[in-house]
Amino acid sequence: MKVNAQSVNFNADGELISFVQNRMNKLDMFYDKVISSDVYLKVQKTSGKENKIVEIQVNIPKNRFIVKKQCKSFEEAVDSACNSLERKLKKRKEKLRLQL
Repeated sequence: MKVNAQSVNFNADGELISFVQNRMNKLDMFYDKVISSDVYLKVQKTSGKENKIVEIQVNIPKNRFIVKKQCKSFEEAVDSACNSLERKLKKRKEKLRLQL
């Protein structure tokens, strides 16, 4: 799967980008028709600790899923967003299987 990762308001290091890539590659186990995905890593200028925002857009044939999570760290936010996407992709796959 092609993953396009972009960081907003900061420069992401290679370790974070590779973590995002590896975590997104695991989504292929749940739905193999994923075309591409866009990952936006953002830092919000607030005094709170939960200022890391991850927004993931997954493109599949005839549809698109968007998940947005806000956490204390980018790794936690990516994990949470990917868990939500896993549920959505499983649901989509099951729906397609029932239509056949």
